[in-house]
Parts: sequence; structure tokens; C-alpha cells
Amino acid sequence: MIRPILKYGAEGLHDRARPVEAITPEIDRLIDDMIETMYAAPGVGLAAPQVGVPLRIFVIDLSSGRDPSGLTVVINPEFVERDGMQLEEEGCLSVPGFEATVVRPLRAVVKGLDRAGNEQQREGVGLLARAFQHEMDHLDGTLFVDRLRGIKRDLIVRKIKKLTRAGKW
Repeated sequence: MIRPILKYGAEGLHDRARPVEAITPEIDRLIDDMIETMYAAPGVGLAAPQVGVPLRIFVIDLSSGRDPSGLTVVINPEFVERDGMQLEEEGCLSVPGFEATVVRPLRAVVKGLDRAGNEQQREGVGLLARAFQHEMDHLDGTLFVDRLRGIKRDLIVRKIKKLTRAGKW
């Protein structure tokens, strides 16, 4: 089932998500829904808080569904390592229509559970490291706009407020 994606400013999107206590059929269904929603959007990553569920789960697929081995599902993720730095344009399904250059690690290692409840560790370099950090931020209630400073951030927030007032956000 495709779920609605919350937009910047929505209730709960800016709160820290809770750990998943047990992998139940409901959690499994949530993950299926998140994957379907991510592909339909279309996007390359989605965190549970973006669909209104305050749990520490994210899905990423840089291939957008073209490579079956490209899908990553992580439950209760934690960073093991982060190093280097990259500056690239970035967007977000919860901030549609806006992009900005954000500082992210060049390399990131994340550990957590897979769908079966087994421990896993994944290393990402470049775009995958960026996606790991982006989705981890969502689990902590942070959106890429929150990482911006100065005029760029003010401009985006002002435009979102204007769209909200006009009923278009």
C-alpha cells in the first residue's frame, strides 16, 4: 500500500523515532509499504517517520527498483563509522521541489537489523553514504533543510510557508 509522505513542518516529522521492539507482521507490512511508497514517489530512500510512523526503520535503493540486490532495509540503525566529506545537491521526498547542497560523509558504515531480525553491517561510499546519513537524520527528526544555514535555508523555509498559506503544501 502506498502511504502518504509527510511534508516539512508536519506533526511528528521533526521528532526522534523510537527503536523497533520486535519484528512483527505489522512491521513487515510497514516495510513493504515503505518500499512501495519509495518506488512510487519516486525516490531512492525513505524513513518510517516520513510516512507517519515514529520507528527507527529506513529503506534505500539507489537503483530505484532496477536492481533487486540494490534494496537495503535497516531496522534500528546506528553509525559504526563516518569519514570524509562530500558536498552535493540533495533533495527529499518530504521537501518536494527543493534541493540544496548539504555536507555529508564520503563514507559511512551502518549496523542494524535486517527484515529477518539478523544483525547486518553495510558500508556506503559516495551516494550511498549520503543516503545513509540522510535517512538517519530523518530518524532523529532532522531534514536536509535543517542542516542548511543562512540565506539558502531562509529562502526555502519562506517559500514553504508561502505554499502552506496558499494551501499548496
